Amino acid sequence: MEISGGGRCNCTNSFEGVGDLSAVYPRGHRLMKRLMKGFSQRDAYGWFERHGVPLVTQEDQCVFPASQDSHTIINCFLGEARRHGIEIKTGHRINSLDELSGYDYIAVTTGGSPKAEGLQWLADLGHEITVPVPSLFTFRIDDQRLHSLMGTVAEEATAQFPGTKLKGRGPLLITHWGMSGPAILKTSSQAARHLADNAYKANLLVDWWPAMSQDEVMAFLSKLVKTNGAKQVSTIAPPPLTHRHWAYLIGRIGISETKRWNEIGKKDFNRMVQLLKADTYAVDGKGQFKDEFVTCGGVALSELDPNTLECKKHPRLYFAGEVTDVDAVTGGFNLQAAWTMGYVVAQAVANKDNQD
Repeated sequence: MEISGGGRCNCTNSFEGVGDLSAVYPRGHRLMKRLMKGFSQRDAYGWFERHGVPLVTQEDQCVFPASQDSHTIINCFLGEARRHGIEIKTGHRINSLDELSGYDYIAVTTGGSPKAEGLQWLADLGHEITVPVPSLFTFRIDDQRLHSLMGTVAEEATAQFPGTKLKGRGPLLITHWGMSGPAILKTSSQAARHLADNAYKANLLVDWWPAMSQDEVMAFLSKLVKTNGAKQVSTIAPPPLTHRHWAYLIGRIGISETKRWNEIGKKDFNRMVQLLKADTYAVDGKGQFKDEFVTCGGVALSELDPNTLECKKHPRLYFAGEVTDVDAVTGGFNLQAAWTMGYVVAQAVANKDNQD
C-alpha cells in the first residue's frame, strides 16, 4: 500500500466508464460483482472520508487521498486499530494453521505469492491453488531505435495480442528496455496467464490512434497529402504523436525522413495506415527490473463461499485479497478488491459471532 500510486496510494477508482467488471478484474469479476453489492467503491470512498481521509478523483477516475501521501491511509488504519484495541504482531511467520489453534476465526489476507511455494502451506490443507504468475509488468522489446525514444509518451494507445481479446488502452510509455505505462500494464494483466504459458514471448499489436477508425485515419492522411504535399513527411506528424516518434515509425517501414508527402505512393500510404492502427512488436520478456507488483493466481475461488469468503473445507477460516485468485488492472481496482473482500469477511465473522 505504501508504494501504491507512486507513494500516493491509489486507494480506489470511481469505476466511471466500467461497463463490465471483467474489463478491470481479469480474474474474479463475477465474484467481485456479487461482493461489491455489499461494499462498493462508493462505500469505500465514504468510509475513508468519514474517518478523516479526504479523497480526490483524478480525470482518469483514479482516487487518491487529498494529501497525496500513502501514509495518510496507513495512519488511518493504524489509528482505527488502536482505537478498537487490536493488537498487531509483525515478524511472525505462519507455516501451518496448527500455529493458530487458539483463535476462533482466522482470515488469511497475506497478499499474492510470486511463487507456488509460498502457498504450499495452504495446499497442504487440501486447498486447490491456481498456480501464481506475475501480473502488471512492463514488456521488454529488443529494438535499439525504439529504446532511443526513452521517455516518449503516446497519450492514448491500445496494446493487444493478435488473435485474442487481451488488450489494454491508455497512455503508453516508451522505455530504454521496451514499453510501459497504463496501456501496457493493463494488457499484461489481461494476458498474464497467456504470456506465462508462452515464456513471455509474443507479438504485440499497438494502435497508436485508437480514437480513430482505420477509414478515418486514411481520410486524415489523405488530407495531409493534399494540404502539405511539398513538405517532408517527417515534419508533419499525426496529432497523437510527437515528431520524434513519427520519424521513428516511418523509419520502421523504410520511408526516408526527407521524402515529401506528395511523393508517397499507394503502397507506402497503406503501410502508414497499417503502422498507425496495427504496429507490430516482438515482446521478449518482462521488464528488466522485475517490477511486477501483482500476482495472478492463488486460492481457487471454488474453495470459498461466494457470499462470505469462508473456506468450504475449514469452517471459520476466511480468505480475502490477492491471496485468492482475484486480481485487477492498474488504477485502484486491486485495493478496492481488498477493501470489499475485507469488509465481507468482517461482516461474516461478526454475523457468525452474533449467532453463536
